[in-house]
Amino acid sequence: MRITATVLMGLLFFMACSKGPYSSTNRDYKKQAKAYSKLLRMYPLEDSVSNAPYFAGTVNFSMRRPNFVVIHHTAQNSCDQTLKTFTKTATQVSAHYVVCREGTVFHMLNDQLRAFHAGVSRWGNTTDLNSCSMGIEIDNNGFEPFTEAQINSLVDLLGRLKRAYNIPQANFVGHADIAPGRKVDPSRFFPWKQLADAGYGYWYDTTTTVVPDNFNAMQALRIVGYNIKDSLAAIQSYKIHFSPADTTKVIGDGDRKILAELVRKYQ
Repeated sequence: MRITATVLMGLLFFMACSKGPYSSTNRDYKKQAKAYSKLLRMYPLEDSVSNAPYFAGTVNFSMRRPNFVVIHHTAQNSCDQTLKTFTKTATQVSAHYVVCREGTVFHMLNDQLRAFHAGVSRWGNTTDLNSCSMGIEIDNNGFEPFTEAQINSLVDLLGRLKRAYNIPQANFVGHADIAPGRKVDPSRFFPWKQLADAGYGYWYDTTTTVVPDNFNAMQALRIVGYNIKDSLAAIQSYKIHFSPADTTKVIGDGDRKILAELVRKYQ
């Protein structure tokens, strides 16, 4: 009997899904993926356009590609706890990847499918970040430094995702960035500068920055990407990311220099 590449891939996927403590939810994952596949095969519906003589299917299309990466901390106490949370339908939360403290990375959802990780969100003119992003959860309760092993694994993962989907450097953001006032992850302990130095997000160098006399700090926050509808929440999220030692919600002279430099990079 000849085994085609498609059949072989299906067998390998089945074998992978049958292993480990999540074999039961892996079967549910496969069942749901097959349901979506069946849904796609149903279209076009014969009565979807009443005045069309027939369907003329284009041959130029592909799966939607993610254009953002949103980084979170789990706010839980172990990777195992998070995996259990993300494999229960009642929670209605998920992510594409989970990075554990020792550096292990769990891939939980196909990159081109929509996870439930961002919630109500906005970055620049983009809303509904769930529909255009990948969510990465880092095992951390929010009150502790991140481990060297998990940051190393994260940087490696971000590199592969950036190359695979051609994600712009500016589009690596935190949950707090896209949901000011509602979320604070991945916390003030997260090493954003280290990521920016590796090409994921931007950082600043204010040594030569000159702030224009007519500089508008709130306008600068908006240019960077923040939703400034709630100005204090926007300032808080900016400081969580770019000035984590400062817990105030006031824009000072140092912040004006940082924002002036960020505007130059994000424009």
